[in-house]
Amino acid sequence: MTDERDMYQTSHLRIVPRRHWGRWIAAGVVCLLLAALVRAFINGKIEWSYVGQFLFSQSILEGLVNTILMTFAAMAVGITLGVIFAIMRISENPVLSTIATGYVWIFRGAPALLQLLLWFNLALVFPKIGIPGLFEWRTVDVMTPFVAAMLALGIQQGAYTSEVVRGGLLSVDAGQYEAARSIGMGQLLMLRRIILPQAMRVILPPIGNELIGMVKTTSLASVIQYSEILHNAQIIYYANTRVLELLLVASFWYLSAVTVLSIGQMYVERYFARGIQRLKAAG
Repeated sequence: MTDERDMYQTSHLRIVPRRHWGRWIAAGVVCLLLAALVRAFINGKIEWSYVGQFLFSQSILEGLVNTILMTFAAMAVGITLGVIFAIMRISENPVLSTIATGYVWIFRGAPALLQLLLWFNLALVFPKIGIPGLFEWRTVDVMTPFVAAMLALGIQQGAYTSEVVRGGLLSVDAGQYEAARSIGMGQLLMLRRIILPQAMRVILPPIGNELIGMVKTTSLASVIQYSEILHNAQIIYYANTRVLELLLVASFWYLSAVTVLSIGQMYVERYFARGIQRLKAAG
């Protein structure tokens, strides 16, 4: 008589891997679409020789330098304002908190292009800027395309960054605040030595994303004649009518800049991830 346990033996069964037909069909459709896209560019009316000719032209490379310069200048303004207004936002002073909330509401709500145009045309409201009787300058001379773009993009970035920093500050355990106050630390000293170093692991990854986004946002400055990549590419294709070729050149350099910054962001995130793991192991 067969043992009842033999009924549940599986050694004689053949293992058949699961067939993911949906995945294969989806992958096939995507590959076909990519092949069609590549074929369209190959057979399209694109003079690839012009792409190679202008890829490393002096005007385009100068635009690349100006794009990188504007990216870091605007981010420096944005991070500085972001930290200041984040601290104001969590302040117990209702006046400072209200001002910070209003700043975020206004500059995060207005489109970046609108702010660029407002700053560039500031001379229509303030013909001169300075301290009357001491020093004054004509606003039209001060508000160059670089200054207008840096202020518009930087101040708007500050509104977004302040929320990122505020989230990082609130992520620190309340016990850290209480411990710092118990040993007599003032508000600024506590933030600088205790709170901000711990909040950086939460703050830095989204700031890295904002930096990458700023590279692309600088292209808006072309409308106020700032000589970044897109603006210089437009000047060239206005002259030779090779619009798509020059747009491909600009796309290549934007993608290259974003790729380099993305790699840097990856290493920064890995560094802080290791720091978190060390803290968990110590705990």
